[in-house]
Amino acid sequence: MATRNKPFAPGTPCWVDLLSSDVDKARQFYGDVLGWTAEESGAEFGGYVTFRSGGHRVAGLMANQADNGIPDFWNTYLSTDDAEATVETAVKAGANLIAGPMTVADLGSMAVLADPTGATVGIWQPGSHIGFEKYNEPGGVAWDELHSKDFEASKRFYAEVFGWQLEPTSDTDDFRYYTGQVDGQPVAGLMDSSKFLPPEVPSMWTVYFSVPDIDAAAEKVTAAGGRAVRPPEDTPFGRLGEFTDPTGALFKLHSEVSQG
Repeated sequence: MATRNKPFAPGTPCWVDLLSSDVDKARQFYGDVLGWTAEESGAEFGGYVTFRSGGHRVAGLMANQADNGIPDFWNTYLSTDDAEATVETAVKAGANLIAGPMTVADLGSMAVLADPTGATVGIWQPGSHIGFEKYNEPGGVAWDELHSKDFEASKRFYAEVFGWQLEPTSDTDDFRYYTGQVDGQPVAGLMDSSKFLPPEVPSMWTVYFSVPDIDAAAEKVTAAGGRAVRPPEDTPFGRLGEFTDPTGALFKLHSEVSQG
């Protein structure tokens, strides 16, 4: 079990939330697929919804307004102990500030950036809200991964701003993948995606959710109105699949390799 009650180390993915053009449909979909319950906030928090698994906070949801002009997506937040200082360092390192930094009641402080390769990433300075209360177990986030169209720029930025030590998993032209490490522990993936992301798609963060049986979960995805982009397959890292929800937000699922 990986249930948490303390903040994540700075530089570590600590939260994800979904920007969705249909909040009600998203609540139903992720409840059906992942068994999540949804907790609404008051008007002072803009209708933000917190997803829970087994009573533990695992993700958030907010409305994507039509005039935003951006597709629905899952956003990853990296932990910091000083949101204002991290924003200042990030902007100097080539990021663009999208929102914040702002204090969210006693919960913490946040900001949203576009990194130098165009990937949207959030930062979270925890207060009473530490981030994930459940991680790397069924019903929670299992892994966060950056697909970069400028691999060297991403390496420099996340090392400088978030203190990542970068360790190669594979470093060939066909498959270039590093892990970002904090205090010697792998916390996120960094993939060179320049050869397979279409020109119109920027660099982006993706999120993996852990499920006990990915094949059963894949059936729930399609039954609930989602789509399999890449059906489940066994890999050296577990059994993985890539999906979209009913409004097109991309996410991935992970379970242990099948025994059959």
